[in-house]
Amino acid sequence: MDISWDVIGVLFLVASLAGFIDALAGGGGMLTVPALLAVGIPPAQALATNKLQSSFGSFSASLYFVRNGLVKLSDMRLAICCTFVGSAIGALLVQVINPGLLTNLIPVLLVCIAFYFLFAPEAGSGGGQPKMSEAGFALTVGAGIGFYDGFFGPGTGSLFAVCFVLIAQVGIVEATAKTKVLNFTSNFAALLFFILAGLPIWEIGLIMAIGGFIGARLGAKVVVTKGRKLIRPLVVVVSMIMAAKLLLEQNSEWLTSLSS
Repeated sequence: MDISWDVIGVLFLVASLAGFIDALAGGGGMLTVPALLAVGIPPAQALATNKLQSSFGSFSASLYFVRNGLVKLSDMRLAICCTFVGSAIGALLVQVINPGLLTNLIPVLLVCIAFYFLFAPEAGSGGGQPKMSEAGFALTVGAGIGFYDGFFGPGTGSLFAVCFVLIAQVGIVEATAKTKVLNFTSNFAALLFFILAGLPIWEIGLIMAIGGFIGARLGAKVVVTKGRKLIRPLVVVVSMIMAAKLLLEQNSEWLTSLSS
């Protein structure tokens, strides 16, 4: 595509901000996907290009968390494998099935996540007894949310985070770190199948990837230094914004008819 360097510069900045937000609370795709669509990239290529750039951001945050000891990859092997398989299946099915089947459910789940973190006083403190075995968590949460990310995507980080807090009973900082590992896994798996389909726009995706990598690294540092005090309110805000955005998109024709 013939896109000016000014536009590419804006996309780089958008990806940097999205990577920063995504490392903290998820939802970076709320910025990058609309930005890609706004410059005239077709929806399928926009989604694929977004997976390309977001894979670098989630990798950057994951690497930082691993190096700082917040995550042990050896403890997450089964969850990583299940998430990869689930996302791969989702990325294959999205090419033949309308993802609109999930759009009505996701805003409701995001609102529930926001209210959970808002009103549950101990949400994210960790230390409780896990409500499911590691294998059970990997096979249900890992595979299920991985499938959703490959198939549709918005809110994946929030869904992973609340499952780690509510089901695995880990603290919000550890939940954020583990979420990024599984988020990178699902991004990478979906990206492989989008590459096979020839969908990503490499020039744009790689430039945005640099911005996303830098932003995610900065966001990961904030997670380590600021911790639960900052992440919990951000999860609430980002989840509500994503829910509102999806609901507006779903009901845009109805809102247009009311205003006319």
